[in-house]
Amino acid sequence: MFKIIVTENYDELSEKAFEVMKEVITSKSNPVLGLATGSSPIGLYQNMIKDHKENGTSYKNVVTFNLDEYIGLKRDHSQTYWTFMHENLFNGLDIPDANVHVPVGDSDNIQAECEKYEEAMKNFEVDIQLLGIGANGHIGFNEPGTSFDTLTHTVVLKEKTRQDNARFFDPLGEEVPTEAITMGIATIMKAKKILLVANGKNKADAVYAMIKGPVTEECPASVLQNHPDVTVIVDRGAASKL
Repeated sequence: MFKIIVTENYDELSEKAFEVMKEVITSKSNPVLGLATGSSPIGLYQNMIKDHKENGTSYKNVVTFNLDEYIGLKRDHSQTYWTFMHENLFNGLDIPDANVHVPVGDSDNIQAECEKYEEAMKNFEVDIQLLGIGANGHIGFNEPGTSFDTLTHTVVLKEKTRQDNARFFDPLGEEVPTEAITMGIATIMKAKKILLVANGKNKADAVYAMIKGPVTEECPASVLQNHPDVTVIVDRGAASKL
C-alpha cells in the first residue's frame, strides 16, 4: 500500500523523508535501518546529521545495512558505496563501526560475500528500508528482468545504469564497474516499512510504472505494490506523470 507525498522541491522532499526516518529511529530502542546511496538520499542524510548535532539524537544503538556495492573496487576507493556512506552520513553520527554493514565488493569470492550478507541480515528485522529508484525502475541494483524471488546476489549492470553513474567516474579517468552486489528483491521486501524517495522529471516514467503500472519484473520497483507499508516521497518533477 502506497502513501504518496508530493513536495514542491528537493529540500522539502528531504525534510519529509527525515520526518519519516526519525519517527522510526526514536520509536525503537534498537532500530535497524536499510540505507541507500545515490543523489536522492543526500538531503535526508544531511538532515539526520544536523538533527544529531543540534538535538543530540543518538545512533549508538542503530544498526544499518546498505543495499549494494560495486564489484572490483577497493573498499577505500572514492566511488565505493562504503566511502559514500561514510562521507555523507556515518562520519557525522555516533554510530559504531561494528553496527554498519555494506556489502564487500573487493573479495576473491563474491558469492560467499552474498551468502554472508544475507546470513547477517537474518539476525535482524529491518524497520525501515530506504530506496531510490533508477530511471529504468531498478531498486538497489536489481535491474529490469530480475526475479522477485532473489536474495543478495551479483548483477551485471545495464548500460543505462552505467551511463547514469559515469559522471562520478569520468573525472577519475576510470570506467564504471560492470558488476555489483545487491540485496535481492525478496530481501528488500522483508523490511517492515519502505521509504522511497525520487526527484526530477527523469524519474517520472519509473515512478508512474511503479505505482500505476502492472506488477512486472520489467519494472522491479512495481513489486512494491505488494508491500503493506510503502511511503513514496517525490517532488513535482518525479510526480509529473501520476
